[in-house]
Amino acid sequence: MTNPRVVRAREAMATRGIDRLLLSVGPDMPYLIGYEAMALERLTMLIVDHENDPVLVIPELETPRVEPGSVDIIPWGEVDDPIDLVVARCKPGETIALGDHTWARFVLALQDRVEAEWVPSSPVMTELRIRKDPEELDLLRSAAQAADQVADRLATLTFSGMSERQLSRWIDDAVVEEGSDAPGFSLVASGPNGASPHHDSGDRVMEPGDVVVCDFGGLVGGYPADTTRTFVIGEPGAEQTGVHALVLSAVEAATAAVGPGVAAEEIDGIARTVITEGGFGEYFIHRTGHGIGREGHEEPYIVEGNDTPLEPTMCFSIEPGIYLPDRFGVRIEDIVTVTDDGVEVFNTSDRSLRIVG
Repeated sequence: MTNPRVVRAREAMATRGIDRLLLSVGPDMPYLIGYEAMALERLTMLIVDHENDPVLVIPELETPRVEPGSVDIIPWGEVDDPIDLVVARCKPGETIALGDHTWARFVLALQDRVEAEWVPSSPVMTELRIRKDPEELDLLRSAAQAADQVADRLATLTFSGMSERQLSRWIDDAVVEEGSDAPGFSLVASGPNGASPHHDSGDRVMEPGDVVVCDFGGLVGGYPADTTRTFVIGEPGAEQTGVHALVLSAVEAATAAVGPGVAAEEIDGIARTVITEGGFGEYFIHRTGHGIGREGHEEPYIVEGNDTPLEPTMCFSIEPGIYLPDRFGVRIEDIVTVTDDGVEVFNTSDRSLRIVG
């Protein structure tokens, strides 16, 4: 069985002296073989080594969910011990990389029964996943396109009188209507709630004068969109307009700086400089961006201290924001990818401060 991603995983394992890779729940298994384990108390684990075809230890009742021919399976029944099945394929003294998302109960059981050097899988899997292949880029573009359609539809709605939760539910439905396979998330933060970057949409009823931050995205082929647009109910005040314009300038400056060889932290520094020079530096309270792919947040992180040079096909968000406690917040977010000579922006919806009813 020849799977290009498994071949690359083995190459990365060999470089790091890793004998065996064990992956359970999380994004790494579906990245390698296209199967995503359910987060159950029943163990599912993919075993990759250098000599044998990968095998999937899986609850028997879950086997119909595996695409035939995608991987060799070892089913186990309700009275079997799946840890035994994994242990039988490990050797004492090996260096074994264990999936970062593996539940502690399984980690401890494996470590108790196999004398090995245990290391995290992230150095191997990050090297593979941080650069996207053409299929992944197309899925991310499609997810972004669906989100853009929703962003433009939002600008036609009447927010006033709706609760944050009602608008959030509308967004979830809309991303599917616009082509996503499923909703991913939708955060609606109005008025003073907008000063909390990860506000959970609540029962606050929106009213004239509110600035409303909408952060959302759906899933296409397992790959997410993540976009943020900011709206205002009624005519904006001078400060609201000025803060939004400053955030938009930071987005544009950071995006223009993206290209091969540029350090991730440099992009963060450019966005932060714009906002700091505008007098709001203390209110920009998070990193400028995060990678996106099989996970909504993954490498590369666009943050001070990350000197990773950007490379073509790396994908990440650019999302500076300003958050004024007890008043309002503004964030604008696009997903971009590094190209051979610069940047491609996946999101094309209007970034201006959209006025709604």
